[in-house]
Amino acid sequence: MRKIQEGDHMANRAIIYRLYPTASQKLLLTKTFGCCRFVYNRLLSVQQERYKNGEKHLSRTHANNFCNRQLKPAYPFLREVDKFALTNAIYHLEDGYQRFFKHLGNFPKYKSKRKAAKAYTTNSTNGNIKIGEQYIKLPKLGRVKAKIHRKPKDDWLLKSATVREFGDGTYQVSVLFEYEETPVSPVPVTEEQVIGLDYKSAGLYVDSNGKCQNMPGYFRMAQKELAKRQRKLRHKVPGSRNYRKQQKRIARVYRHISNQRKDYLHKLSTATAKQYAYVCVEDLNMRSLSNKGFGNGKATLDNGYGMFLFMLDYKLAEHGGKLVKVDKFFPSSQICHCCGCRNPEVRDLRIREWICPDCGAVHDRDTNAAINIRTEGMRLLAA
Repeated sequence: MRKIQEGDHMANRAIIYRLYPTASQKLLLTKTFGCCRFVYNRLLSVQQERYKNGEKHLSRTHANNFCNRQLKPAYPFLREVDKFALTNAIYHLEDGYQRFFKHLGNFPKYKSKRKAAKAYTTNSTNGNIKIGEQYIKLPKLGRVKAKIHRKPKDDWLLKSATVREFGDGTYQVSVLFEYEETPVSPVPVTEEQVIGLDYKSAGLYVDSNGKCQNMPGYFRMAQKELAKRQRKLRHKVPGSRNYRKQQKRIARVYRHISNQRKDYLHKLSTATAKQYAYVCVEDLNMRSLSNKGFGNGKATLDNGYGMFLFMLDYKLAEHGGKLVKVDKFFPSSQICHCCGCRNPEVRDLRIREWICPDCGAVHDRDTNAAINIRTEGMRLLAA
């Protein structure tokens, strides 16, 4: 791999691989997850105790030294797992503290054995992480069987790997690479390269060309199967082996739904980014739209519109385009795109079609909103 020179404009990209560890490797992974959680919770207790005693907050370096010099001698089982996994757990705690100090997040909480994500991150050094033909070499684990569906480019520099276990018992590793980013020239703004999208909770969106993009609704399709498996769980003894088996069967359905949704949105966002350079959307708060008070939280969470916009954002940037976000208070539904007249009566969401009182044009609510979003987006691009 090419050595990265100072001054290069670097970017990061991760490739996710499915892992198939052996029984002994699964045991070591379980130990690593537990040790990372143990170190995280112990350092959190130490930091809180130091604060109560009026002592200075430990930096990430001093916290790591505390782990190596005091925790590892006192708890020898910490030496059985990857040292970089414990170091990154400490760094994650420090990142949580820094976000709290900057008022960007809540105070760090203790990690629960049942609820915390089973994951750890390890760093690449001296070839301890390697991608083979049908395996991935990881520290302490050795060669782990994997599905290598894609290889990194020769000039990509391997930085780290994050191993995770899901609720259905499957494993995956996300390998992070660093590479020199080639500057992409912006695509000229023309009417053919710009499209507007208006969010549609019953589907996904309606574009400014009048096309309604529906969403299969994978969660609704699997509701009967989920209900059947959850009924079986109800009649099993909590904590028993059969109870845990049934929990994995339920988690397998949820995982399948998630994979279906991601696959559909990836294909749709890729096709959109190839066809258009500039996509104009409303800057909506999807968390607020998905609450119970709004009335359609299940549909909002099932269509994954926020995930779709996230995918569009970086895929458009790779092609020299941009995702243009229009202010959420812009009255896109109330303005007639023909004459510019504003009709306040259209605030009522039950009105799906309306006639402009000035020019008499008949408008579909969603299509008219998408056209206005496109017009406003082009104005923002020109400015």
